Amino acid sequence: MSITASLLSAARDRARRATGRAVHRGWRWVQERGAVSNRNPGPYRFHTLGDGSKLAFPLATVFNEQSIAIGPFCIIGEQVTLSAGFLPGLDLGPEPVITIGGGCVIGRGSHLVGHQSIVLGDDVWTGPNVYISDQAHEYRDTDLPIGKQWPRNEPVEIGSGSWIGTGAVILPGARLGRNVVVAAGSVVRGEVPDHSVVAGAPAKVVRSFTEADGWQPPFRHQAPQPLPEGVTAEQLRALVGWDLRPPGGAGGR
Repeated sequence: MSITASLLSAARDRARRATGRAVHRGWRWVQERGAVSNRNPGPYRFHTLGDGSKLAFPLATVFNEQSIAIGPFCIIGEQVTLSAGFLPGLDLGPEPVITIGGGCVIGRGSHLVGHQSIVLGDDVWTGPNVYISDQAHEYRDTDLPIGKQWPRNEPVEIGSGSWIGTGAVILPGARLGRNVVVAAGSVVRGEVPDHSVVAGAPAKVVRSFTEADGWQPPFRHQAPQPLPEGVTAEQLRALVGWDLRPPGGAGGR
């Protein structure tokens, strides 16, 4: 390769790297400015949007947000659908159709599709691509296309402290108790007691807790040990054994 060709190749490489950095910086800027909060609501007027809550940009479908209440300190991931009613522009009354409690985390690509009532308690966390709906299609009329039959609504309730695994589906009429674990890919319907683990399609209880018997079946592993109160950052670094200092910082490697 000639010197001129080598110089041109190096220049192209530098230009590509510079363009890549610029694109990523620009996208981060767009994400920061496009995120929705009560201080930066953008085009949305939610029934309630609590302090400290943020909806990551880009959002997916969001409509009739005046019927959606979001508590404080929630994190709504990218590409999450929040929809109330059949179509945008509906007046669904003064009460929210979808209520998300405080401290909830809704994973990327999830869908909350409400028509009558979906209620998430406080501190409900979901993995990505979770689907929650209070409406199901009817199919009993064999002469009418299923999509044209009048659907059936049943309220959904998910108790505080619950964890919904990746890809789970919460069907109309589901009522989950407190601190329920839904395994990834499960399809949940009906009642689920407090402090239960459910898995499968349809989901069934595979582990549960009672005061008399504890967790049954018992766990096969030890519980993680919480950090002691008052631990300092230096003590934590020594405990973990990692160098947590920023690269290039004072004393960094």
